[in-house]
Amino acid sequence: MSIADLDFIKALPKAELHLHIEGSLEPELMFELSRRNKIEIPFSSVEEIKAAYKFHNLQSFLDIYYQGASVLIHEQDFYDLTMAYLQRCREDNVVHTEIFFDPQTHTERGIDIGVVIRGIHSALKDAESEWGISSHLILCFLRHLSEEEALSTLEAAKPYLEFIKGVGLDSSELGHPPSKFQQVFTKAKELGLERVAHAGEEGPAEYIKEALDLLDVSRIDHGVRCVEDETLIERLIDQEIPLTVCPLSNTALCVYEDMNQHPILQLLERGLCVTVNADDPAYFGGYVNRNYLALSESLGMTREQAKQLAINSFRASYISEAQKQKWVEVIASIETVAEV
Repeated sequence: MSIADLDFIKALPKAELHLHIEGSLEPELMFELSRRNKIEIPFSSVEEIKAAYKFHNLQSFLDIYYQGASVLIHEQDFYDLTMAYLQRCREDNVVHTEIFFDPQTHTERGIDIGVVIRGIHSALKDAESEWGISSHLILCFLRHLSEEEALSTLEAAKPYLEFIKGVGLDSSELGHPPSKFQQVFTKAKELGLERVAHAGEEGPAEYIKEALDLLDVSRIDHGVRCVEDETLIERLIDQEIPLTVCPLSNTALCVYEDMNQHPILQLLERGLCVTVNADDPAYFGGYVNRNYLALSESLGMTREQAKQLAINSFRASYISEAQKQKWVEVIASIETVAEV
C-alpha cells in the first residue's frame, strides 16, 4: 500500500473543523499588531516568541496564547488574523473551514464582541468570494470561567447570530467538566445553534460522555481519551459521533510523548469518524497538511487512509448534504496508486 506523501495530501480537498483563530496568530503578525496598536508583549523578537513555544501541558500553552491575543484590538486586526489563516487554507487545499473564536478572551479586555465578530466574518466572506473557501463560525465559551459569564457572552452575541453557526467549549479542561455548562448549551440549542465541545484531551473519557449526554453535542473536539473506554468507543461508532482530532497539538501538549503513540489511525480502522485538524497551528508546528504529513511520517498513513480522513472531514462538517456528497465524490475519484 502506498504511503500518503505531501503531494498526495495537497491534492486532497479537505475541511478543517477544529481551528482556534486566535491560535493561528503567527509571531510575525503578533509583532506587527503589537507595533500597530502600541501593545507591549514580553518578547523582543520573533525568535524569542518561537523559543517560548515549548509546552509541557495545556495550561502552559494557554498562558502564552492569552498573552498573544492581547495585540488584537480593532476590527482590522481580526480581519488580518483571519485572512492570514485563510491564505494557509488556500495553500493546503482546505476548501471549507469551521472556525472557533473565543470572544471572552477579548471582551475581558474591553473589546466589544461586535468588533471581533465583524472582523472575522468580513474575512470569511472575502475568502469565499475570492477563493471559494466556504466557512462557518463557532463561538466558544472559556471553561475556566463561570457559566454565568458564558450566558452573558451568549446574550451579547444575539445581535450577530446570523453570522454564527454554533457554540463550543474550550480552554482548561481539567476540573471544568462539561456539566458545568449544561444551562448555556441548552439555551444555545433553543436558539437553533449547533453544539460541539472539547472533551477527552487532558480530561477523562467521562467528560466525553458528559458532553454527549448533558450538552447534546453532535461532535467531540479532540476525544482521544475515548480509547480508555471500550463501551464509549462503540457508542461513538454506533451514533456516528465525529472526533475532531489534532495530532500535532496532542504531541506538543504532551497528551502523547511521540506521534508514533497516537491512536488516530487505529480509531479510523475501527470505524470512528475521526478527522485531522490543526487546533492552534501557530503554536503547535503546522497547519492541516503538516498534521496529515506527521501521520504519514510517524504512523505510515496510507493514501486510502488519508482519503478516508478527508472524506470524514466533510461528513462531520455542518455543510449541506449536497455539498458533502460533492466533495466525497471528488475525493473518491483521486487515484491512490503511486506512479512508478
